[in-house]
Amino acid sequence: MQIQGLANRLQDLGSENPVRLFATIDGQPLTFCALANAASAVADRLHRRGLRRGDRVVVMMANSPASLALIHGLLRAGIVWVPVNPALVGEALSHVIRTTEPGLLICDAGLEASLAACQEAENIPVEVISDRGLPPSSGPFDGAFPKPRDLAAIMFTSGTTGPAKGVMVSHMMLELAAEAVSLCAALVPGDNLFMWEPFYHIGGAQVLLLPLVRDVRLTISDRFSASRFWQQLTESGCTHIHHLGGIIQILLKQPESEWERRHGVRIAWGGGCAPEAWAPFEERFGVQIRECYGMTECSSITSLNDEGVLGSVGRPMPWFEIDLIDEDGRVLGPGEGRGEIVVRTSLPGAITEGYYRNQEATAKAVRSDGFHTGDLGSWNDDGMLFFHGRMTDSVRCKGENVSAYEVESVASRHPDVFDVAMIGVPAEIGEQDIQLFIQPRPGSDPDPAEIWRWMVDHLAPHQRPRYIVLLADFPRTPSQRIQKHLLPRDANGRWEAPSSRTHAARGVAAQ
Repeated sequence: MQIQGLANRLQDLGSENPVRLFATIDGQPLTFCALANAASAVADRLHRRGLRRGDRVVVMMANSPASLALIHGLLRAGIVWVPVNPALVGEALSHVIRTTEPGLLICDAGLEASLAACQEAENIPVEVISDRGLPPSSGPFDGAFPKPRDLAAIMFTSGTTGPAKGVMVSHMMLELAAEAVSLCAALVPGDNLFMWEPFYHIGGAQVLLLPLVRDVRLTISDRFSASRFWQQLTESGCTHIHHLGGIIQILLKQPESEWERRHGVRIAWGGGCAPEAWAPFEERFGVQIRECYGMTECSSITSLNDEGVLGSVGRPMPWFEIDLIDEDGRVLGPGEGRGEIVVRTSLPGAITEGYYRNQEATAKAVRSDGFHTGDLGSWNDDGMLFFHGRMTDSVRCKGENVSAYEVESVASRHPDVFDVAMIGVPAEIGEQDIQLFIQPRPGSDPDPAEIWRWMVDHLAPHQRPRYIVLLADFPRTPSQRIQKHLLPRDANGRWEAPSSRTHAARGVAAQ
């Protein structure tokens, strides 16, 4: 496979075909020429601030022309993009800044307080973006283009036994992610992809690069709206949608609409479609589902099901091979049970070099026999892969992996909490909801509602528990470790967060 270089490609296309449409965003057309010039202006501005190739910049911005130009400007300059969910607060935000030691923090207007409350940000310059539009052009940036194996981004993905880990993502990996989407979505020239995903998530990053590798364009929204979804797609002429988290189930729960069969969408590609929702979605909306599996560490997409096998995540991408390995190190074949998904590649650079400034996590995952994902899988007799969730302690909630460690470490700081444990329980929408068990501190009589309100200030929306259960004590091993598998999953006696259904829908919309 020929890796072209994304930053090079944007500037070339901006010169070769300046009026070609890259995207429609905020209802306005954005040409390749306009985006290339804006990216060059951003690169020049950052360079004048003293930032150089390899320096890190933390970006906390919602989808907008300004954030799109900033991302491409960082890629053009070879400065490392550190995307952060704008909702992130407290220790989780501090951890990102502490780990990456950025030379600049860039955020949307209104997020200054989150950074001001972060001690690690005290001596770092902050740039507040109040204009959603493209920055004005300022002439070409003449710095050298980055190389394919150069570091492009550090994307933090929740750990399972510790703080979030910063995945080192190269320019090559971003380009492979876009190539993989083009295969998943079976793109043809002229296609128009509806993009609701946030730019700061790998699911969004791979889409916003697609027009650089295929003759397609994007229709970019700043949020997911279930009630207006099919009308938006119809009016914008979109041909593809991306399903992530509970999007499929949310759309199925919507009342019938005149728009849901007037659209021109052919394919919904993505991950997390519940098997029981697959056929009803295809039949109701006339859209083919293509399920895939992957993770940021392996250029986002590892396998694709384009054969319609219900519940399967398919076969490996052309540049990947997959082994399933059991606890004894034995490679499993069809019908031999579940094993850890281990990814190998024939294309050097397709798998991350590791986690930024985290040698222990890197050594555990990046091994001589491939990348150890920590996910469970199995084969059917035809060699199709089935995904069975994480091996370790995390919950898949609203399209994000939520580390139990991160939530538990916050809850344990509440003065009325003696000990705490987090598990996942089945969700009405999406994969799982978070259920938090709390052992009160002796002599206290905590109110779950008060604890939840306290946690809201310290956790992002996707990290907040939907349910809280008070327990006198936990089931424990002889070494006093909590036995989470013995904790009750039913609804008896648990407190439920206010307007949880509304929060769930908004949470997915924000991802």
